[in-house]
Amino acid sequence: MDVGLQMVFSSYGWNNVPDEQVWDEEIRLARLAADSGFDVLWSVEHHFNDYSFCPDNLQLMAYLAAVCPDVDLGTAAVILPWHDPLRVAERAIVVDLLSKGRLRLGMGRGLARREFHAFRGTMDESRERFDEASAMIVSALRTGFIEGDGQFYKQPRTELRPRPYKPIDGRVYAVASSDDSVVSAAKLNARMVMFADRPWPMRMPAIQKHRDLVRQLHGGPELPPLLADFCICTPTMDGAEDLARRYMGKFVESNFYHYELLGEHFSSVRGYDAYAQKIALAKEVGMDGIVSAFLQAAVWGTPDHILKMFEERRAIVGDFELATSFRFGGTPYDLAESGLTLYAKEVLPVLHGWKQAKTAQAAE
Repeated sequence: MDVGLQMVFSSYGWNNVPDEQVWDEEIRLARLAADSGFDVLWSVEHHFNDYSFCPDNLQLMAYLAAVCPDVDLGTAAVILPWHDPLRVAERAIVVDLLSKGRLRLGMGRGLARREFHAFRGTMDESRERFDEASAMIVSALRTGFIEGDGQFYKQPRTELRPRPYKPIDGRVYAVASSDDSVVSAAKLNARMVMFADRPWPMRMPAIQKHRDLVRQLHGGPELPPLLADFCICTPTMDGAEDLARRYMGKFVESNFYHYELLGEHFSSVRGYDAYAQKIALAKEVGMDGIVSAFLQAAVWGTPDHILKMFEERRAIVGDFELATSFRFGGTPYDLAESGLTLYAKEVLPVLHGWKQAKTAQAAE
């Protein structure tokens, strides 16, 4: 199993913390993860708000390519409606070249109305823009040429220089939190990215739909999903659930605030009806119920307790990859660093052993 660190760059839940400190400490955690055996460094893209502020994750990955030479680099995700597809393709090629083929390109269509507004765009066009741009970009990273003649992107056929370092096949990811996003991910033959925010049995219809579509459209093989996880790792269970509830609860609060998830606009925005259903459920169970559901999906506690939660997840989901955040919702740096270190020492080898065991079994 591939296990990565998810970099969030958030100051939500802190008082008067400079943005520079947030970035310095997030990069310290990334370098620690790279030195501790994690497979990938992932980063979100978000703008303008203390919920999360990494406005250019490909630029960040170009920096990490140099300072962390032995780990893969992933975007989770580049939000395509806010970018020109030609420029995304060029920047991705540069990162892949500088890192000698270590880039994993994750793409998404975006969800926050406030971010779309600042970019002078509309959420109503996000699905079509994503589908057009993603197909152009993936093709360009395979062939070295980009072109398009869709509704939004009239791109003359253009050769990209530098040329792709190597084909991107097998290293494409797409955020898939709604049914139409699952279909889009499968059409790209991309691994789906979903968040650990609700009990895993609720996620299985989407995961199975993606598997079925990949087999139908591409003949397989099945592509394990990338699960964006959240973790509080502690040496004892004493107080662990309280810590998890405090900081995961604060993250849920920040998530609802940033995306305006209790607003009415999702019911009237084309392509986002799945979120309207989620909001209706949230209103029914209340914030305490939402946080409790989040704690069932994420992992927390001692390494043994976390491994038990992963085993239960694997029994439901099957194979998966991880992009785990140790800092969110105002988590103190010391708690994030100690949790990451303990996780790397006692959880990571077991998860890597799952991959080794599967490989050994296949070899037999």
